[in-house]
Amino acid sequence: MIWTEIIGYAAACLTTVSFIPQAYKIYQTKDTEAISLSMFVIFNIGLICWLIFGILMHSLPVILANSITLVLAMYILLVKIKNSMRKK
Repeated sequence: MIWTEIIGYAAACLTTVSFIPQAYKIYQTKDTEAISLSMFVIFNIGLICWLIFGILMHSLPVILANSITLVLAMYILLVKIKNSMRKK
């Protein structure tokens, strides 16, 4: 494995794992008040674009990181939307 791949996998692992505490906290508390809805919509669109890019470039670190992060970020976004709809 070459250094660029090692750095790619390390970056993928760290950025993906960073979402786990937030998703877990939201799972426990269901509190999304302080989270920006527009930011998470834009972020999820960005993740989809990165995922497509990774697929087109055949880059496994990009594909794995963005697939897993997209699942976690979509969970946060869906809970945020659900909570926002309840308050209306």
